[in-house]
Amino acid sequence: MFIRQRGAVLVERVRQEDLNRYIAESVKVCIHGGQGEDMAPWLDKRIKRVGLCPDQTHLRIFFDDHYFFAVPLSSEVSQTEQEWSAYDRYAGLYYVVRNKEE
Repeated sequence: MFIRQRGAVLVERVRQEDLNRYIAESVKVCIHGGQGEDMAPWLDKRIKRVGLCPDQTHLRIFFDDHYFFAVPLSSEVSQTEQEWSAYDRYAGLYYVVRNKEE
């Protein structure tokens, strides 16, 4: 479902199938706030799988059988060929998955 257009990138809601291209790939991931706020370091990870949480409110992005981060399904997603980004307006956080540059 498309929300609005921001520049040339269509903004939509979180969908599991959008992250399938990153499964078994080496990527960089980061969760951060808005511009000017402290930013966590980018981490090199390999995405093992993605799936809905039990209450179906978040999409879990698993890095192994135990560790994941969960993105609210209500987040606004923007994508390019190199990056998937979801913005949770309620928490003010961005969840970003980026192709790892070799």
